[in-house]
Amino acid sequence: MITRLPKWIELGAFFLAVLAGCVNSIGLLGFEHQAVSHLSGSVTQFGVGLLSFSNNTVHLLLIILSFLGGAMISGVLIENTALKLGRHYGSALVIEAGLLFLAMLALLDGSNSGHYFASAACGLQNALITTYSGAIVRTTHVTGVFTDLGLMLGAKLRGQPFDKRKGIIFLIIIVGFTLGGLMGAFLYPALHYLSLLVPAGMAFVLAVVYHVWVRS
Repeated sequence: MITRLPKWIELGAFFLAVLAGCVNSIGLLGFEHQAVSHLSGSVTQFGVGLLSFSNNTVHLLLIILSFLGGAMISGVLIENTALKLGRHYGSALVIEAGLLFLAMLALLDGSNSGHYFASAACGLQNALITTYSGAIVRTTHVTGVFTDLGLMLGAKLRGQPFDKRKGIIFLIIIVGFTLGGLMGAFLYPALHYLSLLVPAGMAFVLAVVYHVWVRS
């Protein structure tokens, strides 16, 4: 049984998690405390807002639909849910970089559309990696990661073997997302919305590296 992860998966999962953690941190600090890398809070706030419908309720709905739209873009580009070298991840990352750049420009101009571009970027990334070695992998939030890791540890206590491949990829994502949050907290006070250039640049560099790796 192969237990060692391919390097491109280790590095890709780590840097994608860093990228998402950074965007989410900037969102919490600068988008009216609005997380954009996942939808649990936004959907809950939207549900609460339906009682007293307002412009903010519409804003939350557009954030949700933008995330969905980003995932749809990924669905068009990536023809299979199983993670495999050679699929159009690089093209998706270029689009993500563009969406984050547009988000920065819109927010600098005072437009709420920046929230929608950022949410679409996260929806696109979250749909990029779906399954690997039997594990559902997401890089823009860690709720499912902690849930699956807890299930695996509980099964281990029952005497079942622990899947090291899954455990390593989950740990890589948790560490990366945490470091990304730290990065965003460091960047935003100094650069404000310009700090989105960092995750946008990361997405573009990852796309270039991926294309080079595929062709090597």
